[in-house]
Amino acid sequence: MHIDILTLFPDMVSSFFTSSIMARAVEKGIISYRIVNFRDYAEDRHRTCDDVPYGGGAGMVLKCEPIGRALEEVDAKNRRVIFPTPSGRLFNQEYAQELSREENLVFICGHYEGLDQRIIDTYVDDEISIGDYVLSSGETSSIVIIDAVYRLVEGVIASESLEDESFSNGLLEYPQYTRPERYCTKSVPDVLLSGHHERIATWRDFRMLEKTMLSRPEVLCRASLDLAMRRRLVELINEMKG
Repeated sequence: MHIDILTLFPDMVSSFFTSSIMARAVEKGIISYRIVNFRDYAEDRHRTCDDVPYGGGAGMVLKCEPIGRALEEVDAKNRRVIFPTPSGRLFNQEYAQELSREENLVFICGHYEGLDQRIIDTYVDDEISIGDYVLSSGETSSIVIIDAVYRLVEGVIASESLEDESFSNGLLEYPQYTRPERYCTKSVPDVLLSGHHERIATWRDFRMLEKTMLSRPEVLCRASLDLAMRRRLVELINEMKG
């Protein structure tokens, strides 16, 4: 997968690509990237990239010309172009899986009051929201989306490590423990020390169900539950009622 990031602040995203799992994916050639400062495509003496909005109002709007030239430079019309914005479609794991199948992604990092609508109409394929809140930086939301997407590309992370993650099966992930067996007054659950794989699997399934029920009950409608899990769900509902 190749990723282009169009930004006014390259330093905000460059370290992400040179650290941790992403750095290893880049070294292996699984991921490639290019950071484009669209200020370099402004043609006036001050390299201006924003202006006051037509119709009045607070703040500034990013101009068409510099971003349009940068998008042409990265061949955006033949790639999937993403603009993170609070007014976009809500991002989730299913959406991340869809994007992970793309060979090329282009991200436009917004700032100020946003992006001239004509750039969106001409180039953007996906307007994506990472949540019902507003950030001052499109770089931050772009990195969130990229982080969720690239790790699903084949070869970046072992497939077995992805199978039990939150939302991979419609439920939140079960609790994890490591040494020491006892920390302060809390111990590792006995079942995890038993070596009984079937009991451990059942314990993890039930903990995923309980966590989801308590923290994100609205996602349960998308989960695939076997008979034992459905029975446990009924028990949990009755416990909460009682």
